[in-house]
Amino acid sequence: MTGSPVPPSPEISSALADAAQQALHAPSVFNSQPWRWWVSHHTLELFADRDRQLTVTDPDARLLMVSCGTALHHACVALRAAGFRIEVTRFPTAAEPDLLAAIQIVGRQDPPPAEVRLRDAIPRRRTDRRAFGTQHVPAEVLTRLHTAVEENGAHLHIVPVDQVPTLAVATAQAAASELADPAYRNELIRWTNRPPWSGDGVPATTAVRQGPRRVPVRDYTLSDRSGLEIGTGQDQGATYCVLFGPTDEPASWLPAGEALSALLLTAVVHGVSAAPLSDAIEQAWPRALMRELLAGAGEPYLALRLGIGADPSELPSVPRRDPDEVIGFSG
Repeated sequence: MTGSPVPPSPEISSALADAAQQALHAPSVFNSQPWRWWVSHHTLELFADRDRQLTVTDPDARLLMVSCGTALHHACVALRAAGFRIEVTRFPTAAEPDLLAAIQIVGRQDPPPAEVRLRDAIPRRRTDRRAFGTQHVPAEVLTRLHTAVEENGAHLHIVPVDQVPTLAVATAQAAASELADPAYRNELIRWTNRPPWSGDGVPATTAVRQGPRRVPVRDYTLSDRSGLEIGTGQDQGATYCVLFGPTDEPASWLPAGEALSALLLTAVVHGVSAAPLSDAIEQAWPRALMRELLAGAGEPYLALRLGIGADPSELPSVPRRDPDEVIGFSG
């Protein structure tokens, strides 16, 4: 780090604790929330929680790292919006590989309006799996989303119309392969039938029934008729994109998660709904098809579906873990 930490104080400790609380809202694969936070007098540390890794769906921990990156970005947004200057050290020590990042407060600043808007979007963000209507995402909004991703260390490929069928094939092939695997089905059942006290997973209240789509969406109900209605749209106006970066390793996966968070919060600010699509990243052959969409420009980490919701009703919130289980304190 190039700056010096501010002297410890109750105010600093409180700001770090609040940032960790804000990060509890971050999205994660299967809403597994695979992270832990440690608050000291002037540093907030992010750890991977390997006990929450999806060993079948995500054996390489690629999506676990992306998920932790979203939590890291949420915390940084909260601190900057609260009027603090921060410095972030990613993977600060090789001796502790599960310590993913350390955030240090190094000064004060006037809260940047853009960061305040992102901070205010955190509790309003939802993953919208319902079908989008015919209205397209405005080009200027796509430009802002692209910029948000680039500013946070990753890249965004807007999938052109002629590539959408390839994305659909990759996603459908991945879904079919996974659903044919009893181990995957058991893992899916585990994370969609969580006890109420767990504060995680994808309950039926937030799952969406299957229906016609331009690109398939993961079935969290296993053909059960529970879940939200798909809605009147068929994703005719949806925009698809691929989040990608230079390498397929943790050093790139973590900032990819930060970039994903920036995209999702920016989308909320501009009235755009979003839903990550990770199916095609979870299987080798579909991931190779995703790589072809990028024409050798990088490694794919996640696909996303962006659009204008056809149903104006508010989505229910997803469960969140008890802060006492996730956030620890020094002293």
